[in-house]
Amino acid sequence: MTIGIVGLGLIGGSLARAYTAKGHEVLVYDLDPTVADFAIMANAAHGLLTDEALGACELILLAIYPKAAIAWLQEKAPLLRHTVIDCCGVKGDICPVGFELAQKHGFLFVGGHPMAGTHFSGFKYSRATLFKGAPMVLVPPRRDDMQLIDEITKLLAPCEFGKFSVTTAEKHDEMIAFTSQLAHVVSNAYIKSPTAGLHKGFSAGSYKDLTRVAWLNPGMWSELFLENKDYLIHELDFLITELGKYRDAMEADNKEELYRLLEEGKKRKEEVG
Repeated sequence: MTIGIVGLGLIGGSLARAYTAKGHEVLVYDLDPTVADFAIMANAAHGLLTDEALGACELILLAIYPKAAIAWLQEKAPLLRHTVIDCCGVKGDICPVGFELAQKHGFLFVGGHPMAGTHFSGFKYSRATLFKGAPMVLVPPRRDDMQLIDEITKLLAPCEFGKFSVTTAEKHDEMIAFTSQLAHVVSNAYIKSPTAGLHKGFSAGSYKDLTRVAWLNPGMWSELFLENKDYLIHELDFLITELGKYRDAMEADNKEELYRLLEEGKKRKEEVG
């Protein structure tokens, strides 16, 4: 296959490496031309993704911010012929645009979200095995078309995803607000405590687990949070309410209530895994 990849950060760079490692021709584009040139020199890609090459790509992967991905689709749609999958962290804005443009111009658009990554960003941290065994969320134009889903998973096979979940743009964004975005907000806020500067010698696994994603890309995450603010604010409001219950129980020296809250949380973890 000939694969086109737009954006060469951690995700785009790892996609390029994964397809190249499996023997496919990979053409790349990045807003910073030096990054694309470096990817070619590093044998992570074979050449530049030009407008002339777009129609020949069996698969194009958009690994850029949502607003940039929408703008790219709107500009390049007349040149596209086959399949385009975006890798953005929210789906509510891009999927309707992608589906409409695909129907108008005769290509296939699928929303996608590879559930893999690290707290580091940039091409230098990319690796061909980043997605191996990881979940991949798909938002196709038709959820009940099993032949279409099969074709998409075959196109993505070189990444070696471990599981595919098929959903709607709305359900994706609702779930991601809880499983990913809320965790980043909490981690980023938690580390601001004045006590954090004194943690060395007093911290172990709990501290590391809770603060890992505090080190994030502010530009990307602020855009993702705002585009998904309704779902994310709902999760934040619920968490703030729950935290208030723990605080109130401690302030009142109410051991029974505190025990009940802790036991409730423990059981909930057992239920959901």
